[in-house]
Amino acid sequence: MTVALKKIAFDEYLTYADGTDTRYELVDGVLIPMSLGTGKHGAIAEFINDEFRAHIRSIQKPWTAKQMLVGVRSPRGTRWDTSRIPEVTVLRVEQWDSMSERESVIDLNEPPPVLVVEVVSQSTKADDYRSKPSEYALLEIPEYWILDSLASKVTICTLDYRVYNCTEFEGDCLVHSSTFPTLKLTARQILNAKR
Repeated sequence: MTVALKKIAFDEYLTYADGTDTRYELVDGVLIPMSLGTGKHGAIAEFINDEFRAHIRSIQKPWTAKQMLVGVRSPRGTRWDTSRIPEVTVLRVEQWDSMSERESVIDLNEPPPVLVVEVVSQSTKADDYRSKPSEYALLEIPEYWILDSLASKVTICTLDYRVYNCTEFEGDCLVHSSTFPTLKLTARQILNAKR
């Protein structure tokens, strides 16, 4: 579902307000409302965000994980702008702190996030598997996770020369991440949002 009848520029997107609490992604200049998703969708996003935050503390990296709080401006090859809001974004603490007095969007001239996560829903499935991987690869985001409870799989995409190599994990297989090599979670734990 789209909202704007006319396309808008990125600067307009940053200041757009319609008087509701609705969050929007901007895709080729068009506002796309983000649905709340199911309870399971939210539980998966919350679980992986909590796991990342705990793991970041344990390995003492200067990173933070934010759940649906950071936009990522994306080049799509059109004259209209795109800005995604991943379910979870892992970024440097310094970068997060730099957003304290501005919109929390990582712009094209800034370093990319360390990792982004999308949780698949019926309405986002095509974008999560088709559009977003190419956008995130162009931004040189080192790792992209696709958490898909509909297909019962976790896909980890690792950047290799602006193209993602993707590995799927199911059931009790331990998920392997180059960003978090010591994280010990199975696909089932992630998709059930339970340790």
